[in-house]
Amino acid sequence: MSRPLFSSTIAGSLPKPAWLAETRKLWPTWKPEGTELAQAKADATLLWIKAQEDAGLDVIGDGEQSRQHFVHGFLERVEGIDFEHKVKMGIRDNRYDAMVPQVVGPLRLAGRVHAAEAQLLRAHTQRRTKFTLPGPMTIVDTVADRHYGDRVALAMAFAELLNQEALALEADGIDIVQFDEPAFNVYLKEAADWGVRALERAAQGLRCTTAVHICYGYGIQANIDWKASLGEEWRQYEAVFPALAKSRIDQVSLECFHSHVPPQLMRLLEGKDVMVGVIDVASDEVETPEQVADTIGEALQHVPKERLLPCTNCGLAPMDRAIALKKLQALAEGAALARRRYG
Repeated sequence: MSRPLFSSTIAGSLPKPAWLAETRKLWPTWKPEGTELAQAKADATLLWIKAQEDAGLDVIGDGEQSRQHFVHGFLERVEGIDFEHKVKMGIRDNRYDAMVPQVVGPLRLAGRVHAAEAQLLRAHTQRRTKFTLPGPMTIVDTVADRHYGDRVALAMAFAELLNQEALALEADGIDIVQFDEPAFNVYLKEAADWGVRALERAAQGLRCTTAVHICYGYGIQANIDWKASLGEEWRQYEAVFPALAKSRIDQVSLECFHSHVPPQLMRLLEGKDVMVGVIDVASDEVETPEQVADTIGEALQHVPKERLLPCTNCGLAPMDRAIALKKLQALAEGAALARRRYG
């Protein structure tokens, strides 16, 4: 399937409809229960597949509608994890507290994790598909370890399970498997040292396109406050991009619009497709197509046009649904405008 110039996509998550879960929350409580919940998740997934197509996006995802949270949604099918006795823990280097499950024994998959969502996605769009999984380093940072006692060993154990599911997603017909690693922007030395190694283990043997998403977090207050403390230049990417450039990962997703990331850091990803964040997920102000095209134009000073993929800065899960829809339209219309300008 050929890829259009400036092929547009989202980082992953989309807001859950009010009839499915609480709105504007990062860990929302489900509204239906039992079999009704399973059907409601499928209905919401179909709704967002159609919405992405209607907006004009080139790569379609499931919007993570079946997951309460992008990390814990995967962990619910992992044995050796205790969800019954969650504990409060500071995550992302204590940026904010979360109630997290505990690792209490050897890890193994209880079966397929995302088969239903992936197969539903593949069956209901003719466009290229992308499915997201949490990266091993970020999972380690979002659980309380009571068994392994070693972050690297735990990351490699998770990487093996992620690899099993990723290979199954490829067999489902998914075109792009993306691993989300916001922890790469927090634990800089460790990310370059063992984080990329664990990521490559998670992607081992995949023949489909592989991607990693590294952001500065959802548009929640704790992340907004953290960004405000980072100064005039955000250079976190500088630590890990050289290691990713040497890796087998095909695509790297990064924040750009309304960020303080020096655009020239994109040059460190030579040889990779670069998913450039052109939509701000921390603001309810809807971008214009002209703003999106302008951001693409700025990135073109550092990335070859055939390798530039416009994207959202991060997921849209905690955002108002109507605003998210308008931002998807701006993304697609801005990419189309950029094709006319720079194609």
